[in-house]
Amino acid sequence: MRNNLQTRAVLGIAMIAVGLTCAVPKGLKGGLVAEAAQTAQTPEMPHITNAKLETRLISAALGATIHDLAQRGNAAQWVGYAVQQVPGEHSMCCWNSGDSDGDANCGPCRLESENQNIGTTSKNSGTVKLEGSGSMMVLLRLEAHRVMKVRAFSSECSLDAGGLPFVWLTGVKPAESVALLSGYVRDEDFDEHQGRSLSHGALMAVAMHGDAAAERAMESFVAPNQHESLRKQAAFWLGAARGKFGLTLLEKMAKNDPSPEVRSQVAFALHVSKEPAALDDIIRMAHEDSSAHVRGQALFWLAQKAGQKAASTIQGAIENDPDTEVKKKAVFALSQMPKDEGVPKLIEVAQNNRNPEVRKQAMFWLGQSHDPRALDFFEKILSR
Repeated sequence: MRNNLQTRAVLGIAMIAVGLTCAVPKGLKGGLVAEAAQTAQTPEMPHITNAKLETRLISAALGATIHDLAQRGNAAQWVGYAVQQVPGEHSMCCWNSGDSDGDANCGPCRLESENQNIGTTSKNSGTVKLEGSGSMMVLLRLEAHRVMKVRAFSSECSLDAGGLPFVWLTGVKPAESVALLSGYVRDEDFDEHQGRSLSHGALMAVAMHGDAAAERAMESFVAPNQHESLRKQAAFWLGAARGKFGLTLLEKMAKNDPSPEVRSQVAFALHVSKEPAALDDIIRMAHEDSSAHVRGQALFWLAQKAGQKAASTIQGAIENDPDTEVKKKAVFALSQMPKDEGVPKLIEVAQNNRNPEVRKQAMFWLGQSHDPRALDFFEKILSR
């Protein structure tokens, strides 16, 4: 349980948010309406409530269309469209914490509310059945003649527009969408306290596009000449969303990115990746990275993976890494492993390691484990 909580705490820093997912059942029907508190649905449109809705077949370039819509007035409005989503079991929906009736607290996504978690996941959550359509919605909030916010949702999610005008565009080309959104990805916006910024939303939306243009854009975001904070955030989405392509770029970053902070984030992104080969890359980083900080972070994420290969690498770092601080981080990594794996290894380190700082660290984490085997170990030491 403690392992899961610590992992979620670190995930919360890197991700925009982690929440529950839900799928709107297929077959919802509704007419095209223009009044608040009514719903509308077409084959390409989501289930939308509380919206002053209009649909428009796009006839010009997407960027020009958005610009024209933004010039219509200062008041806030939403513009949305559908594009193909990157392959995989990805779902982007909402958990409204104000609701409390079981599965009913999944959605709708209240676009004008900040009091909800927007979650992305690559697996089913709980008992909710995910039957994704393979498409996603991109939503832009326009106000004061410009785009103020970008959000992305799975097409199965229902939306509450908060009574604002909502323009649904049809016929949008994915490559034009990627180009438009990429223009909102600005490195100065990527501060850890600005998770809801325009750039963060645009980056996430680009990462989830199922189009070759998205791969080219993501590759440009992690180029060495980009700001460090942008490379870190883009690395996460490469691991979370881009599969084998993302893994290839992460492997290059792990070896070549000049920033230890970025490479540390790469270790986390490799942990998030569902590609089996990612584990070997984390192991390589734990062994070979020139930065003690990066090696320590790689060891931490290895511990979350567990398994024999991870345990061997962590123990190897305790014995062989030249930096005592890395050895201590490796001991901490043992404490993060399942108790049946980690506690016996911590006891072994506390008994036999030649470095007194490492033995002290092992004893500390044994004390934190509250495991009966740790208590027996301490009793034997004190009875000598």
